[in-house]
Amino acid sequence: MAESGDDANSVDDEWAAAMAEAEAAGEGGESDLDVQAAPLESFESTPMDGGGSGTNPDLDVILDIPVMISMEVGSTQIPIRNLLQLNQGSVVELDRLAGEPLDVLVNGTLIAHGEVVMVNEKFGIRLTDVVSPSERIKRLK
Repeated sequence: MAESGDDANSVDDEWAAAMAEAEAAGEGGESDLDVQAAPLESFESTPMDGGGSGTNPDLDVILDIPVMISMEVGSTQIPIRNLLQLNQGSVVELDRLAGEPLDVLVNGTLIAHGEVVMVNEKFGIRLTDVVSPSERIKRLK
């Protein structure tokens, strides 16, 4: 839904007023509040709905969030000149050998490796190796 010019201007004005008010209250960006980072462990044992056992958070609130899963066969870099010359029947060499496992990505993050299979005349993937959570965290850095 597109905003009209008047609506966009009023939203901009509201944001500007809110930012000015926050800056004035904080006296130049400094806050009177003593803010400290909470250790991750404190969140692991806190129930999200207040009715949990205290050991496992209630993950039901995020289980229906859609994510994009994709399989990467390989990749390559080519100059734009060569890209513009591609047409039907062109072959692009990838950086993977035949038979190497594919990368399974969730929202662009590597989570597993697998091999292509046929399931009811459709392509599928059989996971052969799942990346551990600690290894995924290392790759994000």
